[in-house]
Amino acid sequence: MVSSDFRPGSPSWIGLGSPDLAESGLFYGSVFGWELGPPGPDGYGFFRSAGRAVAGVGPLTEAEPMPAWTVHFAAADAAEVAAAAERSGGTVRVGPAEEPGRARTAQLTDPTGGRFAVREAPGPEAPGPETDGPETDGPEAPEPETDGAEAAPGVLCWAELHTSDVPGALRFYRGLFGWRSRSSDVPGVEYTVLRPADGGEEFGGIAGVHPRVDVGWLVHFAVADALLATDEVRRLGGSVLVPPEQVPTVGRIAVLADPFGAQFALLEPEPRR
Repeated sequence: MVSSDFRPGSPSWIGLGSPDLAESGLFYGSVFGWELGPPGPDGYGFFRSAGRAVAGVGPLTEAEPMPAWTVHFAAADAAEVAAAAERSGGTVRVGPAEEPGRARTAQLTDPTGGRFAVREAPGPEAPGPETDGPETDGPEAPEPETDGAEAAPGVLCWAELHTSDVPGALRFYRGLFGWRSRSSDVPGVEYTVLRPADGGEEFGGIAGVHPRVDVGWLVHFAVADALLATDEVRRLGGSVLVPPEQVPTVGRIAVLADPFGAQFALLEPEPRR
């Protein structure tokens, strides 16, 4: 479904904006088994699984702070994509930020209200990405995988855009990344699967678009048991927005929020046949 290869327009990183990094570390550590490394001097840190960075976490720095997970999409030129987003009706919330030897990112909002970011590929010696601010370490990008694949627990496995204007969102992102799209083959579900501009039929989807009145990008994390993980989220003070339910040919999905309101989803994939 999603590749860890750097392809323009593909998810290449995720970051969490949090008002309390220590509390977020305890919460996600209990749910996914992640470890939060010591934040750098600028307050940014990384969640790690088995010693490998899987996500960034940093303080809320924007004018209108909102605890949230942000999907970063790969871009050959972050400034160019930001300018194209503005021309197409989007908003640049945080302009392209560049520091020597580090990835350049821009925080954007699409015309339908979905927040996301773009990130240039760092050089071979450059540190990896971070959320909503400068980087402090050198992690690898996460390796998302779904489509029935047995992704490692706690790993990003899907990104999904909720929007009340699917045609408008598709026009915007096609213009920005050249994404191709097709209707999902899940019976009775109105859903659009997105594919990269340079990916053949053998390359699965990189994201999905779902018509919803609640707007935004929703990250999905793989879990071995969605019911148990949902119970853990509830026990730790999180919220259950959509309880675990079975989606044909996909698996069991739940939509949740951490104690600060940052939303995310759990996906217990159907076993590969």
